[in-house]
Amino acid sequence: MYTASDKRYEQLDYRRAGHSGLRLPLISLGLWHNFGSIDDFELAEKMLHCAFDLGIT
Repeated sequence: MYTASDKRYEQLDYRRAGHSGLRLPLISLGLWHNFGSIDDFELAEKMLHCAFDLGIT
């Protein structure tokens, strides 16, 4: 089972959004399938876990 890094949120820069003050990361990972029809789920899972460990949401 995957467990994200405890320090993942310390690695990215954040900005406040509008008047709400909500902190949002400068980088987000989109998972929409846009190009071709190759479904390599193992590679996608590794990429997603790496992104999470870096604080990318």
